Amino acid sequence: MRWIWIDRFVEFEPGVRAVATKNVTLAEEHLHDHWEAFPVHPASLIIEGMAQTAGILVGQAREFSEKVVLAKIAKAEFSDIVVPGDCITFEAMLETIADEAAVTRGIVKRGGEKIAEVNLMFSHIDHNFAGQKFPKENFVFTGQFQRMVEPFLEGRHG
Repeated sequence: MRWIWIDRFVEFEPGVRAVATKNVTLAEEHLHDHWEAFPVHPASLIIEGMAQTAGILVGQAREFSEKVVLAKIAKAEFSDIVVPGDCITFEAMLETIADEAAVTRGIVKRGGEKIAEVNLMFSHIDHNFAGQKFPKENFVFTGQFQRMVEPFLEGRHG
């Protein structure tokens, strides 16, 4: 099973920028056991939502031909918490991309207000792990992730 921590893309500029949203609800199982009296969406899952948003941006920049994995959290600063009922927005900007890696800058907002900054580095593993063999199929970018950006690439988003 693969956990998806974004609900949908609302903007996608290939090779430049991606914006995705996440609606946090009590229907999410992880919140039932997380501080029952005051459930909070964990910061680690906010980072993962940004990693998925930014990772798809990085992967699409090379037409999903590379296996892209999160290599480093360069910065993760939070100024507020996220609770059920909140809708958060992940904005990822591609700073640099090379054969070996890519760097992204990310802003997390709630209601238009910045609540976190998450900057990440991704590795293109086929170029970085010399001597190690990986499956030929792209196990990182499944059809599920690719379908999320298809409307933007085909000009039918709205």
